[in-house]
Formats: sequence, C-alpha cells, structure tokens
Amino acid sequence: MGFLFKRAAAAAVAALMLAPVSFAAHAETTTVRLAKQFGISYLPMTVMEEMKLIEKQAAAKGFELKTEWLRFTGGSGMNEALISGNLDVAAGGVGPMLTIWARTRTNLKVKGIAALNAMPLYLVSVNPNVKTLKDFAAGDKIALPAVKTSIQAVTLQMAAEQAFGQGQQNKLDSLTVSMGHPDAQLAMMGGKSEVTAHFGSSPFQEMELKDPRARKVLDSYQVLGGPHTFNVIWATEKFATENPKALAAVLAALEEANALIRKDPAAMAALWIKAEGAKMSVDEAVAIIKAPENEWTTTPKKVLAYLDYMHRAGLVGATTKDWRDIFFPAIHGASGS
Repeated sequence: MGFLFKRAAAAAVAALMLAPVSFAAHAETTTVRLAKQFGISYLPMTVMEEMKLIEKQAAAKGFELKTEWLRFTGGSGMNEALISGNLDVAAGGVGPMLTIWARTRTNLKVKGIAALNAMPLYLVSVNPNVKTLKDFAAGDKIALPAVKTSIQAVTLQMAAEQAFGQGQQNKLDSLTVSMGHPDAQLAMMGGKSEVTAHFGSSPFQEMELKDPRARKVLDSYQVLGGPHTFNVIWATEKFATENPKALAAVLAALEEANALIRKDPAAMAALWIKAEGAKMSVDEAVAIIKAPENEWTTTPKKVLAYLDYMHRAGLVGATTKDWRDIFFPAIHGASGS
C-alpha cells in the first residue's frame, strides 16, 4: 500500500509541475479576421486580400494562415466588432482608432499596427453659396462616415475652431449626418436629398469634383498643416500578444502591398477596380494613386496632432506625447509623429 501511495503522490506532483506549462502554451490562430471600408484609400487592404499576401507571408515564415474579410461603412461599427471578439484587425480613420485606444487603455488595450497611407480629405459641396466653412447655413447637411468620431468629423471640428475661434469647434456639428461614402456621393450629386456637402475620401471626392456643380470647400492637409495619416489598422493587445507570428505576417503583407502600389500603380489600379466594381477607368485610378499628395506608407504621420485636439475637446479621455504609445512595437522603428 505504501509503495502504491508513493507512486500516486509522485504522479500528482509531476502533474502539478506540468500543469503551468500546458496552461501557458497557446496555439496561434489559424485564421485572421480583417475588415476594411470603401474607397481607394483601402487599396493596400484590397491588394492584400486579392493577392493573398498575408497567406504568402505566413507561408514564407513556415506556417499556414487563412484570412476572412469583412466590410464596414465606418470605424465605430468596426470597433464594436473588435470589442465583441468578432474581428481581429480593424482598418479605418485615425479618429476611431484613437477613440478606442483611449477607451481601452485599462482593459483590451487596443493599439495601432501601422498606417495604410497619408492622404488628404476634401469637404465638397454642391451648394453654390458655399465657398468656405462660414457659408454653411441651417439648410445644409454635411454627410460623413460617422458624426463626432470619424476622422472627417474630427477634422471638421478642428477646421471650425480655426475658422470661428476657440470654443466654436462644434459650430457645424448640427449639420452633420452619418452616411457611408457611396451613399453620400449619390445623395449629394443626385440633388434630391438634404445633403449638400460630403466630407469624404478618394476616389469619391475626385469623382464629385468632376461635376461643375461641385467645389472643394476644405482640404484636411490645410487644417493639419501638412500630410497626415488617413487610415490605420489596429487590434487588441490580446490578439497581438497571443499571435505574434500572425501579426508579423499582416504587417509584412501590408509593407509588400504598399511596395507593389508604388512599383506598379496601373496593375494595382486594375486589380482594385475589378475587385471593388469601381465605376472609373484605370487611368483615373492611377492618377489618384500617383498623386504627389498621396503617400503609400506604413509610417504614422501627425497622429498626435489629432490626439491633442481630441483630448483638448473632450472626445477622448487620454493623451500622450509619444506616438509609439499608440502603436504596437513592430512599427516603432519608423519616423512617425
């Protein structure tokens, strides 16, 4: 009996010693769920999806990884999906990313992975009486992806403060309505809705400006004082720490996609038009891709300028002086701002 007891005790101790190892071991995900929105600014994501660059980068690193792609019309819905665990990697404007970064600093700890690009955003109007922000009146409606939180909404507030003075950043908020870019373009250009302006992105803004009724009222580069990041991708700390190889594959695929866009804009334009069913020519898409103001880079630019304003205006409850606090370490070597 004593011998059997000792053997049982030894087995129990061995099991206890092995338990922490088995609990600590964690297999990386085999599928990454990513989301994107509408517009040519998401070209890197479309290239990654259509050319299966994430799968390619994972295979080069010696493991298999699948992807699932979702579509959203705004960053707020994407953030809800991320929080609920139904999404791994979100893609959207700086505004929604900074919002969820600030709100989750003590729990999910959402951070940016990298920028997708630096691109200007145009506020376009078909109201002949509107030439500057000060010309908007009660009868106007400004369509943008999401009131208050989208990068367009934040930029509009920053511009309003510059135009009307300190404390007047919300002066035009009552005129804004949430609407996806394709619907906003149709509503404004159709002339049968209350929407008279659209704070959009490429290619919608360029397509709108081809109509003689439309004019550019505002350029976000003017508001920010130079080129700024438009779109970024972000994830939770849990996903990043539990799936370092998958995260590395996503970032490597993004770098490869941007390199392909810079190297062969015509081929990437054709790929995007076919994948998105875009109603524009390859030449028109190439003109946007190659425009000197558009940069296909993963380096974050002027993200802190947005954060500084959003914190001062009470849109987010946290701030920092170092852009690296907002992004995961893999991109810290970039010369961001």
